[in-house]
Amino acid sequence: MYLLLAFLSLIPRAPCLGELKAFVVAHSHMDVGWVYTVQESMHAYAANVYTSVVEELMKGKQRKFIAVEQEFFRLWWDTVATDIHKQQVHQLLQEGRLEFIIGGQVMHDEAVTHINDQILQLTEGHGFLYETFGMRPRFSWHVDPFGASATTPTLFALAGFNAHLISRIDYDLKDDMQKTKKLQFVWRGSPSLSENHEIFTHVMDQYSYCTPSQIPFSNRSGFYWNGIAVFPDPPKDGVYPNMSVPYYINKHADQFGVTVQYSTVSDYFQALYNRNLTWDIQNFQDFLPYSTEPFQAWSGFYTSRSVLKGIARRASSLLCAGESFFTQYVQKYPAGSVCKFWALQQLRSLRWAVSEVQHHDGITGTESPKVKDMYMNHLMDGIVNVKKLMASIILDTDNPPSLRNVEQYIIVYNPLAWNITTFVVVAMSYSAVSVYDELGHPVPAQIQGSAESPFTYDLYILVTLSGLSYQRYSVKLSADNESAFIARSVKYGRKVIKHADRQSRRLIPVLNDCYTVMLDQNTNLMHSITDRKTNQTVEVTQEFLEYHVNGDVRKGPISDNYLFTPNGSAVEESKAVGLEVVSGNLVREIRQYFYRNTTAQDYMYVAYSRIYSVPGGYDDKLLCHRIEQEYRVGPLELNREAIFRTSTNLNTKQTLHTDNNGYQMQKRPYKVFVNNSVARNYYPMVQTAYIEDDRMRLILLAERSHGVSSQGNGQVEVMLHRRLWNNLEWDLNYNLTLNDTSVVRPMFWLILGTKSAADVLYQSSALALEHRPVVMYGELTERLPPPLLRDPVTLPANLHLQTLSIPGWTYSSNHTEQLQNIYKGIRKQEDADFRRVLLRIRHMYEVGEDPVLSQPATVNLKSLLKGLGTVELVEERSLTGTWDINTLERWKWKSAQHISKGGWETRFCFLFSSPKLLIGRCWYFCWMLQLKKQSH
Repeated sequence: MYLLLAFLSLIPRAPCLGELKAFVVAHSHMDVGWVYTVQESMHAYAANVYTSVVEELMKGKQRKFIAVEQEFFRLWWDTVATDIHKQQVHQLLQEGRLEFIIGGQVMHDEAVTHINDQILQLTEGHGFLYETFGMRPRFSWHVDPFGASATTPTLFALAGFNAHLISRIDYDLKDDMQKTKKLQFVWRGSPSLSENHEIFTHVMDQYSYCTPSQIPFSNRSGFYWNGIAVFPDPPKDGVYPNMSVPYYINKHADQFGVTVQYSTVSDYFQALYNRNLTWDIQNFQDFLPYSTEPFQAWSGFYTSRSVLKGIARRASSLLCAGESFFTQYVQKYPAGSVCKFWALQQLRSLRWAVSEVQHHDGITGTESPKVKDMYMNHLMDGIVNVKKLMASIILDTDNPPSLRNVEQYIIVYNPLAWNITTFVVVAMSYSAVSVYDELGHPVPAQIQGSAESPFTYDLYILVTLSGLSYQRYSVKLSADNESAFIARSVKYGRKVIKHADRQSRRLIPVLNDCYTVMLDQNTNLMHSITDRKTNQTVEVTQEFLEYHVNGDVRKGPISDNYLFTPNGSAVEESKAVGLEVVSGNLVREIRQYFYRNTTAQDYMYVAYSRIYSVPGGYDDKLLCHRIEQEYRVGPLELNREAIFRTSTNLNTKQTLHTDNNGYQMQKRPYKVFVNNSVARNYYPMVQTAYIEDDRMRLILLAERSHGVSSQGNGQVEVMLHRRLWNNLEWDLNYNLTLNDTSVVRPMFWLILGTKSAADVLYQSSALALEHRPVVMYGELTERLPPPLLRDPVTLPANLHLQTLSIPGWTYSSNHTEQLQNIYKGIRKQEDADFRRVLLRIRHMYEVGEDPVLSQPATVNLKSLLKGLGTVELVEERSLTGTWDINTLERWKWKSAQHISKGGWETRFCFLFSSPKLLIGRCWYFCWMLQLKKQSH
């Protein structure tokens, strides 16, 4: 077996007795991708783990085991397990000797994952466990993620967990916590939810889930009970190297003063809870970044494999759109020709892929190249499947009147539950075109030469879409007054940055109704941004730099997939900048080309910055208040880490703010360390980072995860790309040197404004970037789809419709009935209930963040969803959908601030007649709806 044993803290049997009882947890430790692919791991050892665990557990009542990630277990259950194995699993679960912990598809990373995807992968695993066994995990075992986010305790509390367990936090901090005996506490991860969704948290000591090799009963002969996996084929006799069974401690109980018993995580936490001790409070702060030694800051993986990070987030956004698109189709067109079971399989393929890549050696970029390719293939296959589904829904229509002279039609779907006004970009092979809506009215558009190819044009189309609806546009050749505006371009000579005359600046203005961007013609760099509403000007300069890193372990610390260890400060590698400004009536684009010197033929980096204008009568609130920036970086030279630094005259006191998982913000004051201060002041930016002073705030929004830091007053820098190689034997053996030769094209939205204005803009803008409209287009045939999903779904401005999907679960939402069905061997194999809809709504604002938007909001579900059909039944559920919220009782741990609060946590249910719901600050609400379908 490929197993590990872990100590959990020793608990005195009685307050006055010295003899201790230790809980030892046997668990599987199987990465869903890291060095080997899932398929290789299943063949070599993962399948054998579950087979042998089940068989060995049946040999002794004292034996217990916890299973964590569900991907391997589900593959084993569906493809390997015999009927006898399945019967034994049911028995072991009923006896409490096999326990599923966390229960997600994977053990997700906490630093660079988005909360949407954390919830998805938990929901995938929990749905399988409840459908198959009627069980719902109550504890976490997050021992391997590289640092701990403050989102996680809130997430697990909302999923119904009683306690949380982590391990990897900064070595200095863990050492202090061990010395002061503060490794256990009650964690209030959200400042808005506070004690309502706090969770008891245990931090494993310095040995984590292993025991030190130097003690006599370890070193793979005692409690480091670890069978070593063999690749590519498992041992023929089933015996893996270094397998052993401990009972060393109990044979020496008199010597050690300790007895040991096999346990599950719930055994340990139950024993601890029963002692009714009073615990300290950990408020809102996370445990990031994570360092293991002075020169081992695990902040490099925040950016590693940026292409994978971008594809993973793109896939997640498309999945969200596909889910709501399909849900509306099923409810509005129950007799439609698209096979619902086929459609569900397309969605499930992408659900699986997006869940899988959230693994802590997946989206982190810390896997081997072949595992990266596996993730990419699974994601791309799922993307193709969901696009195919959406196209099939579009084409399942009647024939409208034909349109003449149309070259192309474009369908644009808005996956947000708000009305939006934005631009979509379509590549064209000709410049004289016109764009029309469904009624034949001309649509504002602009066309310009593409920056990436001299043979194509970029057509910008202004679209206005209601919530969860689409519009159809047609494009045709034309050369009349209805043609798209043709932008003009002005190129400026290449300038040397260092030799610029800064005393006689010549400034070039590029502006819209919200901003004036000034460019310095002496350097071709940005000079300043003026907020035209307040007439406040902030000096802003942006440039690319590189950190140089060591690749020879004989010469010092190295950077790799995980670690960031720069040799010194970032270096300006590009000495000259070329500039082109493209101007039109709708879009103004700044193109900056960064060269190694004035004579270099090829540029090293490109930065495209765009600002938008709209005609009168259009809502430009979000569109006007952003500077859209897109970069092109790579391939890099070896052992270089590329950053984009924004320097301002804001007096930020070197304090940065970054988000935890797109959910809440953390304040990051700069910390000075004896060694490696640069790397230890890098933080994950999943979606948002900002700097501010007393008057203004500068916000960066991202569509993928990056490392971000403030290395100077008024500065914010984002790491964009890494290419590394080193001769560390461990990295070489596992092919983890990150020799990434790709070109990355990340996008950011820059927002500048007063703090009050920025608070209003950044949450909705972040979601607008995350969930950009889905564009489907093709050559016109004889048939063009008529309007289909046109009943808008619109929420108040402070709420976000996070999920509208048909999960396809076949389990009963009545827990007693579900258990009876499982006990009787009844599991629905027939049709999924396509009337059952999963709905999640999130309040976007923290307490006190905005005087209006932070207030609770009321939603009438019947009114909100009237376009989908009649709401027959509403059930408020836990975050992953497996609990009826009215029956969910969580342990309430006694804390120093709430001495009298032992027992069960009180839950509040905001279900009123109508059904009308009050959604409080930063709450997640999850409902299962049963809808009566419309007839057509």
